[in-house]
Amino acid sequence: MVTTVRREDPIQPTLLRTRGSVRPARQSSLREHNLSLVLRHIVDAGTPMTRARLAKAVGLTRPAVSDLVDRLIAARLVVESAPEAVERAGRPGVPLLPAPGSFVGVGLEVAVDHIGVRALDLGGTLVTERIVEGDFRASEPNSIFERLLSLCDLVVAQLDSSSATVAGVCVSVPGLTNPGGGMVRYAPNLVWQDVDAIAVLRRSPKLRELPIEVGNDADLAARAEARQRSRASGGSRLDQNFLFISGEVGIGGAIVLGGELAGGLHGWSGEIGHAVVDPRGPQCGCGATGCLEQYAGKDALVRRAGLPPGTTITNLLARVAAGDESARTAVEEAGQAVGLASSSALNLLDLDTVVLGGSYAQMFDVLGPTVHAILTERVLAARWVPVRVESAVSGDFASLTGAAMRVVDRVVTHPTPWLG
Repeated sequence: MVTTVRREDPIQPTLLRTRGSVRPARQSSLREHNLSLVLRHIVDAGTPMTRARLAKAVGLTRPAVSDLVDRLIAARLVVESAPEAVERAGRPGVPLLPAPGSFVGVGLEVAVDHIGVRALDLGGTLVTERIVEGDFRASEPNSIFERLLSLCDLVVAQLDSSSATVAGVCVSVPGLTNPGGGMVRYAPNLVWQDVDAIAVLRRSPKLRELPIEVGNDADLAARAEARQRSRASGGSRLDQNFLFISGEVGIGGAIVLGGELAGGLHGWSGEIGHAVVDPRGPQCGCGATGCLEQYAGKDALVRRAGLPPGTTITNLLARVAAGDESARTAVEEAGQAVGLASSSALNLLDLDTVVLGGSYAQMFDVLGPTVHAILTERVLAARWVPVRVESAVSGDFASLTGAAMRVVDRVVTHPTPWLG
């Protein structure tokens, strides 16, 4: 049976800041910090860590690391693998891995063209999922959340026979959300404003006692991308720095610095889809004119290519390959618009990498070169530090992955409440 435990958010940084002062860390805060530090290295490692490698990586003594690891193993957060094969004298190292299937984060998503649920464990392994595709533009919030809750109940039922602990739920939406709260402030393509998502989800008995949060879809997709890129390179997530642009019906963006999202003052940074390409351009769903979405969003691409609404990106690319001039021009103009918007962002942020996700990853071969050419021309620092345009590696429904990851990341950041 799934264990569901409602936890408060025990944010205990090493130095607790208050207005105008810094308070010293207490012993409990230091222990929490070190537990999180060790668990983070185990979870994010490109190759499995041993106690010896952990001690070197985190700067603690071997006995201290062994004590922390033993606590994490006892709490079912970490497991030991088979000892490493060595050809020298001495005890072989024992690789440490995130415990598979023990703690599960559940991601939910409402998008313009699909709703879904995805469950991941601490290691980021997919446990189960449910995806329903459709057209959810201008959808009524309560009815959509009811459908989403039905999918969530199916996922939880699948988990019910295991010994997993459901650590919480995070909901991805394509719009501005209240950081740390449950309010969807504005989702223009869904035509939602001030929707209290948590209040609706709390109606489900299965979710009532779980921590629930809401996040922006592009931010969550960027979180998944940072994790996947670090693992693919065998490096640390802390080394990930890029501007993420996700092309869907709407266009989302996120700024990743040191493997973490830069949320800005209100947590609303990265809305590159509403960067102005031409103030005299067509009106956007947000109410402004000439936004990037009106030149490079999926609906805009299809419309500008002269294709019927609902045409897939696969079909659009097939028309480009077949020599359709309208389709080729639409993609070319989309690449130019993305290049213009992202060049301004790179000049402002001092980043040298743009990662194209969502449908842009599917279109990368025809879209990427145009974006790169414009960045090379317009980013001032490109003459000294070459800019890179890369395709996302986080896969389909990256926002769903990121939503589930945000839950398990909270376990990693604050493991102490789960030690019991």
